[in-house]
Amino acid sequence: MAEQHNHTHDSHENHGSFKSYLIGYLISIVLTIIPLVVVLNDMFDKTVNMVIILIMAVLQFIVQLFFFMHVREGEPGKPKWNVMALILGLLFVLTIVVGSIWIMMNNAVAH
Repeated sequence: MAEQHNHTHDSHENHGSFKSYLIGYLISIVLTIIPLVVVLNDMFDKTVNMVIILIMAVLQFIVQLFFFMHVREGEPGKPKWNVMALILGLLFVLTIVVGSIWIMMNNAVAH
């Protein structure tokens, strides 16, 4: 039993290092400050501000997944089911969002 307990303890130690958490935290701070500075200083018009905010949000999402939620981690030699499930979910969301926008933009009533 002691061997199993040590094995689980070792796997938790490899879950993330202080360095990876620090790097993720610093990147997150930068990705938060960029849109804040852009919006507060009226650097661009409303559309460009919105695009910058959306790009920074997507990058923030990616940083959170890889640095804090450890989406890449798993046992060596086994498929990365977390990554595949995430990609499938993102594909569904992207299809719904893009399809909805396309329908709303092309919803002209024929006369």
